[in-house]
Amino acid sequence: MIHVDRYEQAWIRITILILVVFVGAVTVAGIAHGIQVPGAYQRVNPQTLTEAGSPWAEPGLRELAPGKYEAYVLSQVWSFVPNEIRVPAGSEVTFYVTSRDVLHGFKILGTNVNMMVIPGQVGKLKATFDEPGTYDIICHEYCGTLHHTMYAQIFVEDPNAEATATE
Repeated sequence: MIHVDRYEQAWIRITILILVVFVGAVTVAGIAHGIQVPGAYQRVNPQTLTEAGSPWAEPGLRELAPGKYEAYVLSQVWSFVPNEIRVPAGSEVTFYVTSRDVLHGFKILGTNVNMMVIPGQVGKLKATFDEPGTYDIICHEYCGTLHHTMYAQIFVEDPNAEATATE
């Protein structure tokens, strides 16, 4: 039988406890808080993105059903296309994002949407916009000399504000 010092046994137990806590935290974050891990949804050819039949030939917002949208966003040096998206409050938007040229980032401030945008790969994440306001989209991966100018915005509009304004 192997003899293990009591201090070493204590540290082994502490390590196992920390691992159990980390696994629990990741599980709770993934299930209860809806944290998504972005992955490669599909592969595309960056040279043929804007050909007819491609959703990136005319990137933008498409309404699938009331309150459900999908947004096709094309990242390119040094802009997002479209650079402005408008949705009513309470909308769920599925983002499909790809790059035409180099590695970019796609982060919507104030949400859990944050992914790397890789040429030839489509990233997919969902977000629900309950609060009216302006959400900035930034590129968080250095993509060249004008990287700091690469941004877009999502305008979440209060549907009740329009009804009040027209009365």
